[in-house]
Amino acid sequence: LFQEKKRLTISNIARRWEIQQNRVALEASLNQDKDNESCQINGSAAYVFSEESRSLDTILSSAVRGLSALESHLVEVDGDTLSLYGAGALECLDRSWSVQTAGMIATVSFVFIEFDEIVQALTKLKIKFPNCVHLKFKETNLVTLQQFSALAQMHRLEQLTVDPLGNPVVSFSLWKYYVLFRLNHFSLQSINGVKVTENDIVMGERLFGVLAYIAASEFPQYRVISLFGDSRRKQFHYLLEGKGKKSAMGNEESGDNRRNGGESTARAVLNYMTKDFQMEKTEEIRERKIFCQEYVESLAKEAADINMKNESLQKLWPQMFIELVRDAVIEIRNRSAYMKLCLQRVAGHSQ
Repeated sequence: LFQEKKRLTISNIARRWEIQQNRVALEASLNQDKDNESCQINGSAAYVFSEESRSLDTILSSAVRGLSALESHLVEVDGDTLSLYGAGALECLDRSWSVQTAGMIATVSFVFIEFDEIVQALTKLKIKFPNCVHLKFKETNLVTLQQFSALAQMHRLEQLTVDPLGNPVVSFSLWKYYVLFRLNHFSLQSINGVKVTENDIVMGERLFGVLAYIAASEFPQYRVISLFGDSRRKQFHYLLEGKGKKSAMGNEESGDNRRNGGESTARAVLNYMTKDFQMEKTEEIRERKIFCQEYVESLAKEAADINMKNESLQKLWPQMFIELVRDAVIEIRNRSAYMKLCLQRVAGHSQ
């Protein structure tokens, strides 16, 4: 009975995943068609096209709602392997686990979960399961090499398995070499069940070493410093101030990386941002741009007002000066009366 329920649940999750992927593909296709045919279709045709897309979207939404009554995710522990099916399974990382069970987990398998959602849960994963050394991905939409950079935040990683199903990145001939280069500080032992050799590591360095060097050289200094820990940040400042030799500092940094299992600066700049994070960054940049524009406009307005007042003063000052001199001369013309007036003013202030 349990196995049958498990099979039905996984089947339901797979159908939900397929519907979700079809919706994404449909939206992308519709957007592309709109861009390509916007100059060729008339108003009525555009209206029909919109109705068609709306009806298809309604069908997919109805299908998802129809499946929502069934189990939408599954969490399974089998020996030292934790299998997570469906995005909802990531919620298990927020729950309490016994120390014995959490310490026993060495492999975590992700199935039917968007990789961007997995990235957001990696911090919880490495804290919750400190002995996890093997990650498996199946139907997770791994599509670019850069996505593997997100795995650098793990504490340890000895094995990596990426199933070709739902992960187009596996079709790239160089994906394993990028993984070995970017995650070099983990000293991966095997990828997709194949043992990693020294030649593989050397090839990864040759293929992507220049890329990392160029990326690091173009990176703003303040962002490079933000990638360091406290000790390495002090070393970097020390190097910038010219208090140490570059080669010596480089050797020391490399030694620290090997001892602490840390990644090098050149590799660290090859990071990955999820779509949500990119949107947040874009919004933040937009808000900063608006603020800067308004601030500069206010400064320009203030400067214009000051300049206008200065010009007015320059025009009025000659006449004002003449009047001030005239009033002063009239006031002191009668010396005795002026002295009495001054004494009265002094007496008034003293009281």
